[in-house]
Amino acid sequence: MSDGLIESRGPYRRVLLKLSGESFIQPGERGISMIETTLIAAQTVKAARHGVQIAIVIGGGNILRGAQFTAGNSAIQEATAHYMGMLATVINGLALQDALESLGAQTRLMTAIRMDGVAEPYIRRRASRHLEKGRIVILAAGTGSPFVTTDTAAAQRALELEADILLKATRVDGIYTDDPEKNPHAMLYRELSYHAVREQNLRVMDPTAIAQCMEHDMPILVFNFRKEGNIERAVNGELIGTLVSSQGVPVR
Repeated sequence: MSDGLIESRGPYRRVLLKLSGESFIQPGERGISMIETTLIAAQTVKAARHGVQIAIVIGGGNILRGAQFTAGNSAIQEATAHYMGMLATVINGLALQDALESLGAQTRLMTAIRMDGVAEPYIRRRASRHLEKGRIVILAAGTGSPFVTTDTAAAQRALELEADILLKATRVDGIYTDDPEKNPHAMLYRELSYHAVREQNLRVMDPTAIAQCMEHDMPILVFNFRKEGNIERAVNGELIGTLVSSQGVPVR
């Protein structure tokens, strides 16, 4: 992939893709599966070839969740546990970076916590410039602060980098009336407003992330990343998943 200024051929100039830790493993597993990581990388590279600028915020729950140390009589302080979770996202970031580059993509891994030996520090203007040059930018370590989820980090980075849309990758087809993995009769919403998500307590992203997107009118597309080609379809503006926006209403 060329390392130069690019122009999008689709509806979006720049997108923020949120990948959870589960993107890097098969369901029920822990650690990192390079097979799964390479599949995600391949989809992302295909999407980038349409000229869209892609920044990726990643979670780390496949390696470690800070919450697992906060219950009971853990000797680890809650803030420390959150920092441990941030470091897990950097491990995922390194794996994804190598997978992307093995497919010919130009990348930059940037972290909210300085670790100069493995990644660049996150600086908004520098990240924006990398994107303008056609590099896929991986954003790890959340916001760099404890007690903040990677969902909120994704909303924050989408706003900072002036993305056109936040793409929330999940393992289901979008937002449903109920958990589709438990209730086969759950119905898929094709469009929702921010208010509907909050009022119905739909667990697509944490409430702080939804509130930030609502305040600044940042649309969110929730879609199934496990379906081959869906990342490419998402950046092309195809009607997949569930779109959350200020204009959205429940459509069953």
